[in-house]
Amino acid sequence: MPVQISCINKSDRMNPWERILRVGGVNPDGQRWRLSLTDAIDGIKAGKWTFFVSVGGHRVDVVIAKSRFGNEYLKTVPDVDSPDNLLSLPECSQ
Repeated sequence: MPVQISCINKSDRMNPWERILRVGGVNPDGQRWRLSLTDAIDGIKAGKWTFFVSVGGHRVDVVIAKSRFGNEYLKTVPDVDSPDNLLSLPECSQ
């Protein structure tokens, strides 16, 4: 079942390119959830979760990518509207 990511936590909120530390959202029952980046990536690899974000009412899938240094991170499937769909999400509350 696809899970919507509606917020993120970054190590430096004001830096648009800073690393995402956690992703989060709201379950259908209204309960908030948060996962570390590592747990989210591991869950995708294990087939436990698929993630997406909603952009203008359209679903944009989240995938695992690798930096040029081999570090894994999450990003949205490229689209022509906004390449920073995941990074532009609001901060997850504590």
